[in-house]
Amino acid sequence: MNFDLSEDEEMLKALTERFVTNTYDHTTRRAFLAEPSGFSGKNWALLGELGLIAAPFPGEMGGLDLDATGIATVFEALGRGMVVEPLAEASVLAGRLFALTAPPALRETWLDDLLSGAKRLALAHAENGARNGLVWVETSAVADAGGYRLIGAKPYCIAGGGADGYIVSARLSGTPDQTEGIALFLVPAEIAGLRRRDWPLADGSIAAALTLDDVRISDIHRLDGGMAEIEEAQQFAGLARCAEALGIMERMFHDTLDYVRTRDQFGAPLGTFQAIQHRMVAQYAAIEQSRALLNLALVSAGGDHFAEAVNGARAWISNASITLAHEMVQFHGGMGVTDELAIGAGHKRLLVLSRWPEGPEAALDRYAGWVQ
Repeated sequence: MNFDLSEDEEMLKALTERFVTNTYDHTTRRAFLAEPSGFSGKNWALLGELGLIAAPFPGEMGGLDLDATGIATVFEALGRGMVVEPLAEASVLAGRLFALTAPPALRETWLDDLLSGAKRLALAHAENGARNGLVWVETSAVADAGGYRLIGAKPYCIAGGGADGYIVSARLSGTPDQTEGIALFLVPAEIAGLRRRDWPLADGSIAAALTLDDVRISDIHRLDGGMAEIEEAQQFAGLARCAEALGIMERMFHDTLDYVRTRDQFGAPLGTFQAIQHRMVAQYAAIEQSRALLNLALVSAGGDHFAEAVNGARAWISNASITLAHEMVQFHGGMGVTDELAIGAGHKRLLVLSRWPEGPEAALDRYAGWVQ
């Protein structure tokens, strides 16, 4: 199997790496996280100008119709740069989901601004009752003259801080654990009855807790989709998260390799000690195993087993990335957990990627069910 990138993919990789090189170092990254939205608004606009926000959108809607390999290429490069802008959540997940499910009149109103980065959406789906990837939607949508009334709470809207709108899942019928009876609605951030409380994740990014207190929404704001469309969108977002985690693993490994080659202990570089060498080799092997599983997901794209391959990659990479992060932090000693080094920032980001939107056990259970 040939895993060499095409000419277009090489150009996309170079574009992403140039964005990272020109806009990111560890000091500026910390400054970006301190902004109210948890990332740089200037960088978000630049990503729009470069076409990276629009890239995952369908070609007929102004995007590049990026396939699985393209998504992985972009996000691995973003991971190596430890970029904080929420491309996976806002573009691959919420933006692409909106583009594929919005009625034409609503799409025309929002699409150009989404592609350029002038506006941003976030998916508000997870609720308190959800466990290990199980469906749980208590938020209700009640038909009301010319529209719907939305009542409920969405406490885990990742990248929801400062968003211009939210794709909200709400139940038209059935019990909270049923996949049937769920509808999607676009809820503008400024609508009456919507309350938002921002809160930080472990990596410094800003999530939002939404309360929908009898929010009245018109018929045009109902999207053409439900749970199946959310799951399909999560597959590509999951692939992007896996690729980002792999990029961060590579960055942390090479930063640590440079460190153990130059840090002297007992009169010799740390890297000359056999115990350190063995542990570094084990983590190099974990990176290569992670890449192999990501490649398996890429060659499965467009086939019947893409979702299962993504679940398998996610189950492995989630655990392997945290193990690697712990090792790299230990090699740096106490400095490894401080904000002074990128090692600590990578560890925090991997914690979030490995546990959102579910833990690796849920992905492993789905993968095991397919294998059996």
